[in-house]
Amino acid sequence: MEIIKTLNGENLTIKLIGRLDTTTSPSLEKELQNSIEGITKLVIDFSKLDYISSAGLRILLAAQKIMNKQGEMIVLNPNETINEVFEITGFIDILTIE
Repeated sequence: MEIIKTLNGENLTIKLIGRLDTTTSPSLEKELQNSIEGITKLVIDFSKLDYISSAGLRILLAAQKIMNKQGEMIVLNPNETINEVFEITGFIDILTIE
């Protein structure tokens, strides 16, 4: 998975390319831990993400909990398969998805 990070003041956009799974989720977790402090708006762009596993969902949930305290988090452009995972797991009700 490739992570492209764009910081604009207190707004952070992270674009994910590839697969967010057990192997790649530690990279995203580390990136978020190093970047999320002081951020009031976190946008995670899924337009180029092909797959998400439960490990990836765990990272999203942890990020959402942090952002609930300091701002907002938006998940952009998940594909149909990932959207279905969000619906089945109930993440559709937890995350702001655009």
